[in-house]
Amino acid sequence: MIPSQMKVFLVIFLQSYIVLAYDPDPVHDYCIPREEFTSIFLSCKNSSLVTVDDFVYSGIKDPGNYKHTGFSSIPVSSTVFPGLNTLGMSFVRADFDIDGVNVPHFHPRATETAFVLEGRIYSGFVDSGSRVFAKVLEKGEVMVFPKGLVHFQMNVGESPATILGSFNSQNPGLVKIPSAVFGTGIKEELLMKAFGLNDKEIAKLRKKFVPQ
Repeated sequence: MIPSQMKVFLVIFLQSYIVLAYDPDPVHDYCIPREEFTSIFLSCKNSSLVTVDDFVYSGIKDPGNYKHTGFSSIPVSSTVFPGLNTLGMSFVRADFDIDGVNVPHFHPRATETAFVLEGRIYSGFVDSGSRVFAKVLEKGEVMVFPKGLVHFQMNVGESPATILGSFNSQNPGLVKIPSAVFGTGIKEELLMKAFGLNDKEIAKLRKKFVPQ
């Protein structure tokens, strides 16, 4: 049996852990960062100097350049849109050429909702039991990807497509599976055994996914 005092401690600890697992609640209406202030400590612009332009962003009006790879994403965080600072959210515009793919990836710190602005997108995620939830989304439909789960998208329409994604974190993080596996310093022998590939195949994949 766990002593009652220990039970109380465990409850408090778990509640604190759950709170700290998400972006903290803001203590101001908003906090526009001071441009001249660079520190790990937050410094907000005086509210008398804040204008409506601090809460408006125009950087995703036009599609990104997806012609080279078939896919382009424009992330929008407080780094480029100061009005988002401390609000616990961010978003992204993703553009797909015909047959364009957003490779399997995950966001370690956020749940994502993806709204199809244009086109037809095969979209889905894989849960921790290796079950796949996927279907073709039409224009106007939205899908949610639970926090930390691998998800993916592919344009299956006959014209370019666009998705607007939103995250419940100011810093959702992004881990692309192909790059994380073959574009990093994981030992070649391990990759060969894990994926049943030979050294030439591993070298080819590394050449493709290692950051240039």
